[in-house]
Amino acid sequence: MHYRRLGASNLQVSALCLGTMMFGDQTGIDEARNIVGAARDSGVNFIDTADVYTKGASETMLGQLLQGQRDDWVLATKLGNRMGDAVNQGHYSRAWMLREADASLKRLQTDRVDVLYMHRDFEGMDLEEPLRAMDTLIRDGKVRGWALSNFRGWRIAEAVRIARELGMPRPVACQPYYNLLNRMPEVEILPACVHYGIGVVPYSPIARGVLTGKYKPGMPPPADTRAGRGDKRIAETEFREESLRIAQQLQAHAQAKGITLAQFATAWVLHHRAVSSVIAGPRTLEQWKAYGPAVEVVIDKDDEALVDSLVRPGHPSTPGYTDPSYPLSPRRRD
Repeated sequence: MHYRRLGASNLQVSALCLGTMMFGDQTGIDEARNIVGAARDSGVNFIDTADVYTKGASETMLGQLLQGQRDDWVLATKLGNRMGDAVNQGHYSRAWMLREADASLKRLQTDRVDVLYMHRDFEGMDLEEPLRAMDTLIRDGKVRGWALSNFRGWRIAEAVRIARELGMPRPVACQPYYNLLNRMPEVEILPACVHYGIGVVPYSPIARGVLTGKYKPGMPPPADTRAGRGDKRIAETEFREESLRIAQQLQAHAQAKGITLAQFATAWVLHHRAVSSVIAGPRTLEQWKAYGPAVEVVIDKDDEALVDSLVRPGHPSTPGYTDPSYPLSPRRRD
């Protein structure tokens, strides 16, 4: 395993970060234990979860699995998404953040997390209140470093500015949706992170499965896949004929290099100078093991030129590539 600094911090994290979104949902405790064990044995020391993943079940399962080895891991979780129907069970009020951070610690069976992300931004939200809450959590020793997920470039800059004014640490990490089918973070998000010394930890390097090559152009998706189940997010972003054709071209290229398309796609993300670690979120042990060789793959100039010819730098693979969970601000006031 290779290790990198998390941005400008002194924290060293493995190039692969184990994502546990499937834990407690499609991945049961026995398979999760095997995945965590295999990750640890391969040198992975970075693990990622969130309160909202199966409404706390991922954190709860992870808390069980990390007993006796907590200090071996850089543990990251997230808050901000809705956890219940009550009006304040989500978002970033100070009251909710302090209460939910304690709830995460209880589920994780630990007294602190190494990284706590604000999981998403909200239209028109003032950042000072949540940052003051983060500062309290840091001062109380419950959080070692704070981070941002799914924030746009200008909001990252605003968060850094407010943190500086409050005399609190800058964010240590940013978690964007970045892969070779969605290169939009290259325009503002990644340059902002480089400028401010924030580590970049992208999620879904395989574009929710499209960059495995399992979806074939002109053919309906298999019923047991995310696209086959009619998932709205993949339907409005990755699952396009153009993207499927790109995946097939890249799959042939990867096979000629003696690797899988998923390994090529993951390695491509890792080769960006801003990236500290890439989140690999497996459902099975077999899927996890398939990610491992990506850390040894060298992306050369010919590889870069091919990707650039298929998806222009700073652009998505097709127009209209906007995740419905993170819509753009409305153009009109009405």
